[in-house]
Amino acid sequence: MTTSDEFTGISDVQMRLIREELEEQLSRRNTQLRDLRSVVDGGGGEALARLDALADIASTERAIAEVSKSLARMDDGSFGTCADCAKEIPFNRLKIRPLTRYCINCQRRHETR
Repeated sequence: MTTSDEFTGISDVQMRLIREELEEQLSRRNTQLRDLRSVVDGGGGEALARLDALADIASTERAIAEVSKSLARMDDGSFGTCADCAKEIPFNRLKIRPLTRYCINCQRRHETR
């Protein structure tokens, strides 16, 4: 008998749903990045607004990198496997946090460091 925390395997349909969500996030972030860069490149405006846009650009670029890494893990077959203990991550966790690289126990250990 399995508990809800145990891994029961990610089906192709579930993987496809997560991939679609990640690709949608990537598309939104790329649009956001383009819009932010146009604010900065357009010149004008207040210096403070430009500084805010530059900070938002850096944040958006980090988000794009994380989404891209998750998609790369899907492509290489390591998606859904904890980066620390190598146990499989439950689908429900991946559905909620598709960018996660750790199972709940390893995530807790990282947060307490």
